[in-house]
Amino acid sequence: MAAYFRELKTNEFVGNDSARGPWSEDACHAGPPSGLVARAAERLVQDKQLVRLTLDMVRPIPLAGFRIVAKIVKEGRMMTTCAVVLSDIEGKACINATSVHLKTQVSKELPSAVIAGPNFDDAIPGRFPLLLVNHDKSTFAQSVEVAYPPGEDDSIGPTTIWMRSQRLLEIEKPSPFQSLCPLADCGNAISRNTSLSEASFVNPDLTIAIHRVPESEWLASQAISVWQSNGLGMSQATLFDTEGAIGVATQTLLVSAR
Repeated sequence: MAAYFRELKTNEFVGNDSARGPWSEDACHAGPPSGLVARAAERLVQDKQLVRLTLDMVRPIPLAGFRIVAKIVKEGRMMTTCAVVLSDIEGKACINATSVHLKTQVSKELPSAVIAGPNFDDAIPGRFPLLLVNHDKSTFAQSVEVAYPPGEDDSIGPTTIWMRSQRLLEIEKPSPFQSLCPLADCGNAISRNTSLSEASFVNPDLTIAIHRVPESEWLASQAISVWQSNGLGMSQATLFDTEGAIGVATQTLLVSAR
């Protein structure tokens, strides 16, 4: 089965072509490595549910290899927090991340707001919304399966998209949270307000928060981006599985006209 990475040794990985990002042929798209960061946090805290992951992306993630180190920052009866660092082989940090893990508990059914979402049954196959790249190598965008709700497509502006991505590692099934990470990092591309030839819209961070564990392989992002003339912006996405809403993803953006 196709996968984004190979594990060379414990917690040390090298990327396959499908993990490559659009900006440089030598750097990963941030989505798949974010899944490995979630994996490290989940392996460290196995008695609670990972509900929030925040990643500060301080340096491009080398396709040629990187390592991940995770440690518990605070451990409590109901909540545990972790710090995770993804660094290049020389030890320079590429991602500094924090995670929050909460204890689940059995309770009677409680009232909740309902968030209307797309229906997967009538989704129409399509292409990833951003295919323009700065090189001629294969990329993450070509590795994913994509579908759109009726009336939606890969045009600019607020967009809803269904996506199914590869495994992180060939011999290991990813957890539901890990599977969500590649899609969650695509909000800025899904909801771009103009073409990549007119402006760049790079996200230096990503926050994923869930209120329910996703249950399906196909996952959806309903994303919108707000850009300001001072070069700052934000992408906000509501995330869904085939049963309904599961959480949100946000990215702050550095926007620059070309």
